[in-house]
Amino acid sequence: MSRLTSQIVLCFVILNYWGCVFGIHSGAGQPKLRCLQAEREALLNIKEDLKGDPTEEFKNVVFSSWGNKEDKRECCNWVGIRCANNSGHVIRLDLSPRTMGYHEYVDGYLVGNVSSSLVNLRYLNYLDLSLIFLEGIPSVIGNLTKLRYLNLSSTYANGEIPPQFANLSSLLVLDLCYSYLSAKSLDWLSQFSSLKHLDLSHSNLSQVNDWMKIISKLPSLRHLDLGDSSLPNIIPPSLSFLNSSSSLTFLDLSWNNLSVSVSQWLFNSSTNSLVHLDLSGNQLQHSILEAFRSMTSLEYVDLSSNYFEGSISEFCRNMTALAYLDLTYNMIGGEFPKCIGNITTLRTLSIGSNRLKGYIPESIGQLSELEKLDISTNSLGGVISETHFSNLSKLSYLDLSFNSHFVLHLPFNWIPPFQLSYIRLRNCKMGPQFPKWLQTQKNFSQLDISNVGISDFIPNWFWDLSTQVTYLNLSNNQIRGTIHNLSSGLVSSPSIDLSSNQFEGPIPVFLFKAFIVYLSGNRFSKLDSLCDVVDATESIFLDISFNQLSGELPDCWSHLSQLSVLRLTNNNLSGRIPISFGSLTRIESLHLGENNLNEELPSSLNNCTELRVLDVGENKLLGPIPTWIGENLSALVILILRSNNFYGSIPSSLCSLSHLQLLDLSSNNLSGRISNCFSNFTSMKEIGSLSPTVGISGLVYISADEAQFIWKGKLQKYRSTLGLVKNIDLSSNKLMGEIPEEITELIGLVTLNLSRNNLSGQIPSRIGRLKQLDAFDLSNNKFSGVIPPSLSEVDRLSTLDLSSNNLSGKIPTSTQLQSFDATCYMGNPQLCGAPLVKCPGEEHETFVANKESTEEKGQDGLIIKGFYVSAMLGFVTAFWGVCGSLLLIKSRRHAYFKLLNEVQDWIYVMTAVNKTKFMRMIKS
Repeated sequence: MSRLTSQIVLCFVILNYWGCVFGIHSGAGQPKLRCLQAEREALLNIKEDLKGDPTEEFKNVVFSSWGNKEDKRECCNWVGIRCANNSGHVIRLDLSPRTMGYHEYVDGYLVGNVSSSLVNLRYLNYLDLSLIFLEGIPSVIGNLTKLRYLNLSSTYANGEIPPQFANLSSLLVLDLCYSYLSAKSLDWLSQFSSLKHLDLSHSNLSQVNDWMKIISKLPSLRHLDLGDSSLPNIIPPSLSFLNSSSSLTFLDLSWNNLSVSVSQWLFNSSTNSLVHLDLSGNQLQHSILEAFRSMTSLEYVDLSSNYFEGSISEFCRNMTALAYLDLTYNMIGGEFPKCIGNITTLRTLSIGSNRLKGYIPESIGQLSELEKLDISTNSLGGVISETHFSNLSKLSYLDLSFNSHFVLHLPFNWIPPFQLSYIRLRNCKMGPQFPKWLQTQKNFSQLDISNVGISDFIPNWFWDLSTQVTYLNLSNNQIRGTIHNLSSGLVSSPSIDLSSNQFEGPIPVFLFKAFIVYLSGNRFSKLDSLCDVVDATESIFLDISFNQLSGELPDCWSHLSQLSVLRLTNNNLSGRIPISFGSLTRIESLHLGENNLNEELPSSLNNCTELRVLDVGENKLLGPIPTWIGENLSALVILILRSNNFYGSIPSSLCSLSHLQLLDLSSNNLSGRISNCFSNFTSMKEIGSLSPTVGISGLVYISADEAQFIWKGKLQKYRSTLGLVKNIDLSSNKLMGEIPEEITELIGLVTLNLSRNNLSGQIPSRIGRLKQLDAFDLSNNKFSGVIPPSLSEVDRLSTLDLSSNNLSGKIPTSTQLQSFDATCYMGNPQLCGAPLVKCPGEEHETFVANKESTEEKGQDGLIIKGFYVSAMLGFVTAFWGVCGSLLLIKSRRHAYFKLLNEVQDWIYVMTAVNKTKFMRMIKS
């Protein structure tokens, strides 16, 4: 019986085993899931509420492991999810694209709302939704009270920080940077006693006046980042934070415009534990040496863009752990710190744009870890030798520019120990030979050796250096030779400045492919290679002015369809303006002046509707002024057609150019009348300008355009103040008729030149309204009548010419009009009054006036004599009345001197008290 029982048990065990293997028992093939059904559904709801951008394909890739199918039901195995080992509850949710292997927004991103189902994941202790474009921060997060890590950075959510966050008192890490949130109060942070990492940078905390008081209640805080969060300045009672800041190792208060009160808190507190300090972009004023006297553990220091002053010659003696130091854009003076050479851990040294002087010690060459050296824009000098670079094998960034006293004395065959990616040596003296050591630098992206005194031929090897170049500046030297085309193409479209040299020959093809190109002030002779450009380029700026270009312009400008600025001024170009210029539909500034171009303006230019500056002055162009200029080029600010052969009347369509500030039609053969619609030039009705420049949109490196025009009889170039110039010059034409009264509505005019025409009639009586006029020229016309008295009200006038007209009467009396030379009024026979001859009847008036003046002067003489006699008698009487009594009466003498002593004591006491108060006021 026992044997039978044992056999039955054995069979049962065997059957059970094989059942488990082959799934023949109930529930086989469905292993128990750790993931809880309610939490899985909550996660799937969260997935559905998020959309992929730009396509759903990105979303499908991110959530490829998520789903409801049999092989995907175990949510604990989904990417971004982690469950507790025992309970199976979801404890970690990380949907950041970084977690999925994507970087920022390069490959795509997620956007949308976070489902309210998130509240069902109540055991979450880790939530990362960074880099997801959220439509507001979900308040349900405040119900996840077990959270210890919350990262909502770079969600661009905007709005206010939900008050429900006050429930998250168990948090160790809170990161809300780049979510652009705001808060009126941070009181909800007060209970976060375990918080170690707080990042509210790029938020709006402008109304949180007690931010420092709140931060002081976080005893565990190690990492604090409040950069660019509009922090208000510290109110003095908040300085209680002094004693609780010793735990901080990371502090970033950058770009908040904080003032001196913060530096008083920081540099007087026990912050010896700080490792990372960023106070850049504020208004801090402090002695730099005093500030760092006790901060010996610092590894990262950024104090750039402040008002720190004093010397740094000794500050670095105790900072032996420093790896990053940025003091740019301050007012630090004194000698260059010799102790820098002892900080062997230093990787970045940026102290540019200060007031340092002296020389650079050779010990800087011992900083073997140094990667970036920026000492630009100081008053440093001396010789830089190869010893200064002896052990800088890791150096990749070198900026010595704008130190006019540096001399780079390096052997001709010197081989540097480094490979630089960033080289800026502007204004350093390193000529006259071209620096051969540059041949060893194969990977630079930026090179600036402008104004360094090179007067040598450009070596052929230079153009085969780095294909990664993004910025190249060789300007303001005397470099000679021709430029050959590159053997290998450029990876990027760089900005290239070769201006003010002696380059010659044809312009190579690769320069037309650069983003921005300055070639002005050279001897280039040919543009033909433009037609060898195969594909459309990204070039937006091309300046080949002041060269020796000759012949006709090539007709293949469609290759430069992105061009915004083209300057070909002052060359020897001839022939017609190419029709293909009409393909430059993005052109904003076109300068073709001072050439020999002829025929009519091509009608294809009416496609260039974004033109703001059109300068074709001083050519041989002919025909009537095209009406399409006013009809299609409505954005024009500057129109220069000076010194050509245009004829006919001024088209009334020009009056549609409401933005026009400079109109120069001088020295042509224009006839007809001046239209009264000139009053439509709206910009000339405005005084001044929002900007002193005429900007070109879309250009990063160019802030303003330039133009040449006649100013006070001389051809001058304007750039930085061009936007302030509002001129009309119609001189040297055949215009006739009267000056329309409407022209006096252009109250912003600075120059009005109508000279050398056949204009007649009277000068407008309200000409005095043009109070901004600096130059006014009506000479060599047929004007008659009197000079309007209102002209005397134009007190800014510095150039006036009314000569050679038929004006009559007396010149209005004013300080301004009488200050001009008589030649300004000559050629008007019936005009009189200073500075010309006196008008009839003025002699008698002058005689009478002089007689009355003499009589008054005589009477004044008697009064003055009597006055002096009386004054003398009064002085003698008063002096002896006081002094005599003091000498003769002893009691009065004692009382007087006692009074003097008391007054002296009172003045001394008041001075001392007020001096103390004044000194306290300055310190506070």
